[in-house]
Amino acid sequence: MEEDQELERKISGLKTSMAEGERKTALEMVQAAGTDRHCVTFVLHEEDHTLGNSLRYMIMKNPEVEFCGYTTTHPSESKINLRIQTRGTLPAVEPFQRGLNELMNVCQHVLDKFEASIKEYKDQKASRNKSTF
Repeated sequence: MEEDQELERKISGLKTSMAEGERKTALEMVQAAGTDRHCVTFVLHEEDHTLGNSLRYMIMKNPEVEFCGYTTTHPSESKINLRIQTRGTLPAVEPFQRGLNELMNVCQHVLDKFEASIKEYKDQKASRNKSTF
């Protein structure tokens, strides 16, 4: 029971987001009755294939993950079900958190490179304009 409370605490920071002044659930952790903490489905609201496939890829890079897959519930609903099953003693919430962190790092790297390229382009353009006059 303490392990379940610990897992719940680990994802509590991800569970809610503010939308239009009210608390809205952004993430749910679903376990079927009789299953352990190594096989969990995470329901991510207001998300689609963009996050689902990227996150699945990042999570599957972890050798402790036996299975990771996602489904969209219906094309008109914007939520995904992300299922993670781990080997050994690693609870499913840990590769989920690690995958999110790694994906954020990759996105930040891409953003940094993009902004640096834009700055370089503008600097080159400005120096060309100065040399022509």
